[in-house]
Amino acid sequence: MQPFHLAFPVTDLEATRAFYVDVLGCGLGRESDRWIDFDFFGHQISAHLIEGDTKTIATNAVDSKNVPIPHFGIILEWDRFHTLADRIKAHHIPFIIEPYIRFQGEVGEQATMFFKDPSGNNLEFKAFKELSMVFAK
Repeated sequence: MQPFHLAFPVTDLEATRAFYVDVLGCGLGRESDRWIDFDFFGHQISAHLIEGDTKTIATNAVDSKNVPIPHFGIILEWDRFHTLADRIKAHHIPFIIEPYIRFQGEVGEQATMFFKDPSGNNLEFKAFKELSMVFAK
């Protein structure tokens, strides 16, 4: 699979660096005084400094939860998902949606959690016990 690239807005580069490196465990790539590239689990994401805010209030109902829109994230291995959930809790980062099993007992069963980065960007991390379920109908 080829890595994807995503550019996203942030309001504080140093807080963003600390969060993505120290909390999420991302590697650093190139950077300037206006942006930072991160190795986001093998994919390239670029945090670009903006003036203003990145907070959104739009949601969409999924499995009886109000999922924030927009959001981005990654599908992790099952154990790595739970390790990251423990790290998020240890850093006292509030969850938008706490870790739980979505679509339990159905096609597409998955672990999922949502939280915000320091600039208010919504992040979703998920895991499947069976990776073949990612696109299952």
